[in-house]
Amino acid sequence: MTSPVAPKPHLGIGMVGYAFMGAVHSQGWRTAARAFDLPYEPHLTAICGRDTESVRTAAGKMGWASTETDWRSLITRDDIDLVDICTPGDSHAEIAIAALDAGKHVLCEKPLANSVKDARKMADAAARNPGRIAMAGFNYRRAPALSLARRLIEDGRLGALRHVRLAYLQDWLVDPEFPLTWRLRRERAGSGALGDLGSHIIDLAQFLTGEPLAGVTALTTRFVPRRPLPSGASSDAAGSPAARGLGEVTVDDAALFTGRFPSGALASFEATRFANGRKNALRLEVNGERGSLTFDLERLNELHFYDGSAPAAESGFRRILVTEPDHPYLEGWWPPGHGLGYEHTFVHQARDLIQAVADGAQPSPSFDDGLQVQRVLAAVEESASKDSIYIPLPLYSLHDN
Repeated sequence: MTSPVAPKPHLGIGMVGYAFMGAVHSQGWRTAARAFDLPYEPHLTAICGRDTESVRTAAGKMGWASTETDWRSLITRDDIDLVDICTPGDSHAEIAIAALDAGKHVLCEKPLANSVKDARKMADAAARNPGRIAMAGFNYRRAPALSLARRLIEDGRLGALRHVRLAYLQDWLVDPEFPLTWRLRRERAGSGALGDLGSHIIDLAQFLTGEPLAGVTALTTRFVPRRPLPSGASSDAAGSPAARGLGEVTVDDAALFTGRFPSGALASFEATRFANGRKNALRLEVNGERGSLTFDLERLNELHFYDGSAPAAESGFRRILVTEPDHPYLEGWWPPGHGLGYEHTFVHQARDLIQAVADGAQPSPSFDDGLQVQRVLAAVEESASKDSIYIPLPLYSLHDN
């Protein structure tokens, strides 16, 4: 008779927020222990949202065992070990700090906060609770092709780096009749395309190179200054007087900036939600003295590598299909050639966080890493507000992992 498999200890997850990010985070928690051999079984214990009926509907759809309508109640529950924050940026600091001080591990969506001041408070809370794990949610690090790119750069395949080019292009705000959502209000979102998209490519630039940015020079702009108020909203809700049902857009629509790394490598960044026809095009290229790498999120199972040491007659970028068992994260998935998708980055994020909890080791990206991204975002805004002057950044040591 076959002996029953001993159950693994549960890690109780409590999630605050249940919209788009809540859905993909839920997918990650549901799937991680099915794909990978983990020391804990994540248990979707409770999901929190202010509207009782909506959060109950979300719980049933996403697989959560119970609901709360106040995050303060969530973080006091004994059956919650880890708090996952998927709310707008204006609430990140308050929830994360309270959760850490209540003895919970924390995962917080990017950008870490709406200001350097709040991000620093969050990093300080993580530091004064050394037994608690605090991770910033930059999921694109967990795309296997980008993890492979980091490995190739670390192994010296590109040699000394010269250029890092990154662009994150979307088009969902092209229509001027698109309503004034919370993402277009500074008091809720902190910034616009810069924080929403730019934070991802800032993190990836520092992750891939292993260096913090040393300074930036920037431009930002707002293409559509006023938008229709959402149905049922008032001018007060939009934060400014309304004319003909319009409210003020108080964040950037696009950001362009350049940067320099301590090693001397140069970087360029573009983040926009006005690139007509581009749905989720995160593109990057890294050039080094010995070779180059390119990646496009819309072809996320592929990495293109140029080996500058190859004979001229054989030179050129070659396509690496990142689906082999020894590629990052692929040990948990399908046979070679069977590609992964966007949602798998959140599964990998959950896997790495659960392992960090078991190891008692701070994860990457940590809240300190999230704070560093916040510093860059602030420097971009400062440069743009001062006619694109160069803004130096404080020295910061990225985590080895």
